[in-house]
Amino acid sequence: MNIMPQNEPTFRESVDIMYNRAVALMDLPPGLEEKIRVCNATYTVRFGVRLRGKVETFTGYRSVHSEHMEPVKGGIRFSLAVNQDEVEALAALMTYKCAVVEAPFGGSKGGLCVDPNQWEEHEMEQITRRFAYELAKRDLINPSQNVPAPDMGTGEREMSWIADQYRRMNTTDINAAACVTGKPPHAGGIQGRVEATGRGVEYALREFFREPEDVKKAGLSGTLDGKRVVVQGLGNVGYHAAKFLSEEDGCKVIGIIERDGALFNEAGIDVEAVRQWIVKHGGVATYPDATHHADGSKVLEAECDILVPAALEGVINLQNAPRIKAPLIIEAANGPVTAGADELLRERGTVVIPDLYANAGGVTVSYFEWVKNLSHIRFGRMQRRQEEARHELIVNELERLDAMLGDAWSMSPDFKRRYMRGADELELVRSGLDDTMRAAFQAMRETWHGRSDVHDLRTAGFITAIERVAQSYAAKGL
Repeated sequence: MNIMPQNEPTFRESVDIMYNRAVALMDLPPGLEEKIRVCNATYTVRFGVRLRGKVETFTGYRSVHSEHMEPVKGGIRFSLAVNQDEVEALAALMTYKCAVVEAPFGGSKGGLCVDPNQWEEHEMEQITRRFAYELAKRDLINPSQNVPAPDMGTGEREMSWIADQYRRMNTTDINAAACVTGKPPHAGGIQGRVEATGRGVEYALREFFREPEDVKKAGLSGTLDGKRVVVQGLGNVGYHAAKFLSEEDGCKVIGIIERDGALFNEAGIDVEAVRQWIVKHGGVATYPDATHHADGSKVLEAECDILVPAALEGVINLQNAPRIKAPLIIEAANGPVTAGADELLRERGTVVIPDLYANAGGVTVSYFEWVKNLSHIRFGRMQRRQEEARHELIVNELERLDAMLGDAWSMSPDFKRRYMRGADELELVRSGLDDTMRAAFQAMRETWHGRSDVHDLRTAGFITAIERVAQSYAAKGL
């Protein structure tokens, strides 16, 4: 990652700058602008865990940005870089993200200063459970008040531990499974949650490319098919986004940037093969089917059609923004473009699909999981066979027609099998996510194209989100 220039705003300052830019174009009641902007509360917990013969002290945070809707929602990240400012900025982003995709949550975020690679699995379980205990006893984990999810450095495993810890502390809470999302499917999770953020990035790009006017604004043409993509970060989000775009939409992933350098191949890179290589070898340095660059920034600045920053915040900043050649950037990570770089790119005509929309697939499917946990039934269980029975009626009639017409007409070979199958949970989750990403983009687009004083999607997204938060406060009587 590039070193930030001295005059570069911090991540939190960037979020505030972007918020202020949008609010300046709005007519909010006196005082409401400040009420929505500030973080309601941040709890800092310090706790000890006996590990390897001594007591290790850990520091964790849980920030609640806005309670215009409850519960509040947001991930928990495990990283040595976690600090209060970052957690509060991410919590604010969660408020706007939930509002943009109309998930009925306020924004929250959590973090623990720990390097998961330094500890054995059983030690990480002890640390995670103790952190969960500290949060749960303050109602900072609760199905009706605060619902965490995975983030950087956490996943299904950690969510299982947190859910079990909450259940141990609240043995009579029938909705205990809804205290956290991102759980494995066998432990109350939902199909499609792991892929959700990356899948949402794909659906966001598909919706963008359905609008020729927007594609033209980015200096591109046609569809996603054949577009050259560079992905920065092949973690959960970057991997799924790159995999789906290359396998389902015909995109050509020409660059992958990781911790130990970057891979580049103009002919295209096999995303799945690179992922498996990283799992086996711990990095991309020795991957044989692409050129390796020790300096990843060279590939970040390479000629391409779509740049997908999917790792840390601030990777595109004032220092390197002038050299970024991609005409379209989609923020799969939170805050990868600083406020200064954002302005520079905007002036140059680069289109940025902002994080508060682009990576909202995770919270959208988390919402579906939360609803599933509260309803205590998996999606599709009630209607799937009834759908199949109705489809069978039509297929039977078509088969009768087929027999009557002889050689004059016949059903397509694969039609019966495909049409007869009722939707399972994964298909319903993807359908709901696709619908959400489409509706959210159109709401942003309406502001982007409908107002002469709004020149970019980020400002349009913030305005859309802030309007919805303001409406919630108004309905509450504030």
